[in-house]
Amino acid sequence: MGRDAKLLAVVDDDADVRAALHRLVSSAGFAVEIYASGAEFIQSLEDHEPDRVVLHLQMPEMSGLDVQAALTAAHAALPVVVITGHDNAKSRARALALGAKSYLCKPVDDDALLVAIGMATGSDAP
Repeated sequence: MGRDAKLLAVVDDDADVRAALHRLVSSAGFAVEIYASGAEFIQSLEDHEPDRVVLHLQMPEMSGLDVQAALTAAHAALPVVVITGHDNAKSRARALALGAKSYLCKPVDDDALLVAIGMATGSDAP
């Protein structure tokens, strides 16, 4: 891939959350791309594919579950860590059924998120 650090995509409609996640995961050694919408992220896959994705569920227009369904159909091996501020059994079950490697509730503990990202591909490091 030509990169030293693994590429992580952060998909969240909240600008403050995107900025905080960018700081956190880049300080952990990941190369990070941020996306404000599911549609923007899906479109980016035409050019390249990240190694992992942190995906927020509650987004307007294209929800995180919609993004996950699209990923499952076309990019089945792409590991996804789901984050949500509105946990419920139905969303949790659907996210996990669509292949989410982890499902974390906001506010997300920094260490828990980094562990989940590492575990998403079977490693502890970027």
